[in-house]
Amino acid sequence: MIHCNRSTLAHLRANASDKSQSRAVVDLLRRLLGNRSRDFIVSVNRTVSNDTLEQQDPGGGQSCVLVWRSVKSPPTPASSHRCSGELSAPVSPSHCINCFLIKKKFVFLQFKILDGMRSFGMIPVDSMPFSLFPQANVTKLNPWSHFNCTYSSAYVLDPRDPLFQRIGALFLSQVIKEFGTDHIYNTDTFNEMVPASSDPAYLASISRAVFNTMTLVDPQVKALLHGVPLGRMIVLDLFAESMPVYSSTNSFYGQPFIWCMLHNFGGSSGLFGTVESINSGPFNAICFPNSTLVGLGLTPEGIEQNPVIYELMSELAWRKEPINLSKWVSHDLYVCCMDENLTAAWQLLFHSVYNCTLPQYKNHNRSALVHRPSLRMQTDIWYKPTDFYKAWELLFEAAPGLATLQTFRCDLVDVTRQALQLLTTEFYEEIRNAFQAQKLRDLLTAGGVLVYDLLPELDRLLSSNEHFLLGVWHEQAQSQSVDEHEAQLYDINARNQITLWGPDGEILDYASKEWGGLVEDYYLQRWGLFVKTLVECLDRGRPFKQDVFNQAVFQVEKGFVYNQRKYPSKPLGDTYEVARRIFLKYFPYTLKRLQ
Repeated sequence: MIHCNRSTLAHLRANASDKSQSRAVVDLLRRLLGNRSRDFIVSVNRTVSNDTLEQQDPGGGQSCVLVWRSVKSPPTPASSHRCSGELSAPVSPSHCINCFLIKKKFVFLQFKILDGMRSFGMIPVDSMPFSLFPQANVTKLNPWSHFNCTYSSAYVLDPRDPLFQRIGALFLSQVIKEFGTDHIYNTDTFNEMVPASSDPAYLASISRAVFNTMTLVDPQVKALLHGVPLGRMIVLDLFAESMPVYSSTNSFYGQPFIWCMLHNFGGSSGLFGTVESINSGPFNAICFPNSTLVGLGLTPEGIEQNPVIYELMSELAWRKEPINLSKWVSHDLYVCCMDENLTAAWQLLFHSVYNCTLPQYKNHNRSALVHRPSLRMQTDIWYKPTDFYKAWELLFEAAPGLATLQTFRCDLVDVTRQALQLLTTEFYEEIRNAFQAQKLRDLLTAGGVLVYDLLPELDRLLSSNEHFLLGVWHEQAQSQSVDEHEAQLYDINARNQITLWGPDGEILDYASKEWGGLVEDYYLQRWGLFVKTLVECLDRGRPFKQDVFNQAVFQVEKGFVYNQRKYPSKPLGDTYEVARRIFLKYFPYTLKRLQ
């Protein structure tokens, strides 16, 4: 398993006793499983560095462990099956989920959340800010991501200014007073910003000043540390599955680090994974010369997508060597017996859409479907559509016996959604080619199918499953409000974040989602305007002008943000029937690629 002993980190231990941690897990199982929680025996014993989670067979047989996919609801007894064996995995602070970064800027964070984390043996990590003080020696940074100075251009207090430690100590004292401390702190000094100077002396002064501020406030840290010696800093290698830094810095020059999987930027929809890199990366890191690896981490910008990738990453912390991916993906994926077609489908998915091998590839969902239309959209993908379409077919061959299973229906929607995303790109290419060749009939045909059938069908599919609903997003945002005015503000911000992300689309479509309601009222409207504009240009003999179109489509995009329309938060229609209709209608379009 992933583990690296470092005596310098020995003090990072949970405050909760073994008994308290066991009780917290039992309470969690009771909340999730109800009466079935009595089937489990939970034991935490750090003296032998071994945690065991067992489910006793009521019939007196062997014990087993029940595992379910992350689709919000655990399996019911009717969807479970008997199994044999026992999970008994050594656990140490270096490879279990025991540290969470706490951002104090979220005002809705409550004490009970921190207390709950500590009861599970987790260690909250406090955040350190950079503050502005009147007349202090500050540097104004450049605007971030095209935002104007109203929304960006942060000021950084010079660490050499005497006020730096004073302000930092005042802030940190209040944080500790309000939330307590577990004596571990985080600072994100230049997150997506360029330092005011690249001079090594300046950069060293920043880390030294931040550390000195921490030691001023926390007596325990101050007593143990004198500067930032090796082993007293843990570095997060944030995007290690695609762009590892440890290998180019001699394992961070001796500082302990955590190998992290970022996976998703913006929480965008779309199937994606780098399973081979994820599976081998942590073990390559621990075998690196003079490795200082101390753990594994998850650092996605958004979750609630591609659950199988997060299951895989979480599994690795319990392993001594890379997983046999073919065997792993075929075993108990739905907590039931998998037939040959389903196994073959997942094998293909793991060899195609879930195995991006392009160097330094960032998962932003570059599909044409979720981006503002133009005649110059990039349509390259990292996998073979033929493999994916074949997996889609195999999934439907297995569907009749699994259609009532919640986890399978969720995957059926996601794979069908991905298939329609691929087909959207194909119809876009037909639209573009028809326009450039001045073939109005072909343009009308491809554009008509996309706008009047494919995208509406996609919206109906997504609206049939509770995990793909825009209404849930809005409901969650508004639930944090204290009055109607605040509810409207949160609703507008929730819409803006998944579309324009900025008053003028500064980070347009960065956090794209394919949800029921959003496809119909946002993406469909953009594509409808695009096709209509191209038809008018051909019909009148005019060139297509992207800047003019952008001005027009921005009104559509902004209109969605402010339309105040209510969207269902409960699914509509039968997922299997909708998905089956789509498959029978559109799979023939893929046959030309499968031949």
